[in-house]
Amino acid sequence: MALSTLTSKGQVTIPKPIREKLRIEPGHRLDFQLAPSGEVVIKVLNRDLRNLKGIVKSPRHTPVTLAEMDRAIAAGSSGE
Repeated sequence: MALSTLTSKGQVTIPKPIREKLRIEPGHRLDFQLAPSGEVVIKVLNRDLRNLKGIVKSPRHTPVTLAEMDRAIAAGSSGE
């Protein structure tokens, strides 16, 4: 069981096991909703985009070279 105490300012520290399980870090926004059963549901609204790195694989396996970029820019500006 993870317990916490409400401060006089209405603040609560989320216990470390819960923060770790939800991957909550400083700066994350949380949405508190009251369910019809009376339970409180907490949803993490934003996550660090760096956590998404690698989710989508590129069909291209090698990085684009500067020469390829220059050719693409030149082709785009000349209307080819």
